[in-house]
Amino acid sequence: MARPARNSVDEIIRAAMEKVMRRASAQIARALAEVAARQIDADISKALAGRKGAGKRGRGGRRAGAITRWVADRRARRVPTFVIEMTGGLDTKKKIVARYGEGAVFEQGKALPKAR
Repeated sequence: MARPARNSVDEIIRAAMEKVMRRASAQIARALAEVAARQIDADISKALAGRKGAGKRGRGGRRAGAITRWVADRRARRVPTFVIEMTGGLDTKKKIVARYGEGAVFEQGKALPKAR
């Protein structure tokens, strides 16, 4: 009579596959964690980017570029920083108009207009 086999074919295959499955499942888990982390980072970045402009809803229009030319007149609202630097610290429209006159043109990189 033949002796019964200690290990059946199913047991041999199961033992071999168990080692492979342990290694593969660890790598799959790592890959899934990386993908999930990237997705969470992207979602958080989008959420934070959306919040930055949330408080400025009422303001429309486009943002003006760098100002290189400024005329002192009644309609002027703000004095550009390059004009303040050129005039030696005159920081209000009234002070500039008093010294240089209404309609004085200030251009960045050019000489000051003649004072009155």
